Amino acid sequence: MCRGYRRPLVPDATLPPVRTAVVGHVEWIEFGKVDHVPKAGEIVHATEWWEEPAGGGAVAAVQLHKLSGDCTFLTALGRDAVGKRAHLELESLGPRVEAARRSEPTRRAVTFIDTSGERTITTLGERLHPLAEDPLQWDELASVDAVYLTAGDEAAVRAARAARVLVATSRVMSLLAGADVPLDALVGSRRDPAERFDPSVLSHRPGLIVWTDGMNGGEYETGDGASGTYDAVPLPGPLVDTYGGGDSFAAGLTFALGARYAVPEALRLAATCGAWCVAGRGPYQGQLTAADIH
Repeated sequence: MCRGYRRPLVPDATLPPVRTAVVGHVEWIEFGKVDHVPKAGEIVHATEWWEEPAGGGAVAAVQLHKLSGDCTFLTALGRDAVGKRAHLELESLGPRVEAARRSEPTRRAVTFIDTSGERTITTLGERLHPLAEDPLQWDELASVDAVYLTAGDEAAVRAARAARVLVATSRVMSLLAGADVPLDALVGSRRDPAERFDPSVLSHRPGLIVWTDGMNGGEYETGDGASGTYDAVPLPGPLVDTYGGGDSFAAGLTFALGARYAVPEALRLAATCGAWCVAGRGPYQGQLTAADIH
């Protein structure tokens, strides 16, 4: 085990491999490490900078590939140079990328990482998302163990429901309410205002609802009304960059539920994925892999 990782409970080794997929979005991110986020009218200089494809769908797809070795990412990208580059770079990170092409530009974002490791994001342009009418491999989702959803249209959500396990982000509550399908898990955040939600807007109560709270751990509630908390996992090294921590958590939970983990073990693996992510630069450098589990 690298970096002193303590192995979580894992399913029996005789279980079949877990097939995973993500239905979601991509953003081309320019990262800059700064002493502090600029105030109004202020100019700050980055001490380090880089760019790569990211966004919640992309980060989760790469994390799921690292855990399962088999992840298909259904998304949408612009026909621009950034979209082509994002497609190539994402596939180089492991997942099989099925991307519909749009005439609109691929969404960009600028992310500041301050000295505490906190990220502050400004998005540029409209988010592109896959539609069920796009000529993607939607039929494959019926043979997938677990899908994580961050974006799409209502018909895409219904297509994703063909998987044995469907997990979604609370950032798209209106979409989920309109699609009107049961979820196996819904993941939100106590810290991010965009991920706060009221579960009652859904006609089907999810089988598991999780509210993350960073290094404070988080809370959960099951579909039968049981509730509890889970602990954060100690970081395997210094906190470097919080970008992607929540997306890696959600991917870990998706994998674990697809592998039939019990809820406590699923949350521990998810928390471990989040912890490892934030101990690396950018969303991918520190992510947990299958080799770290077994």
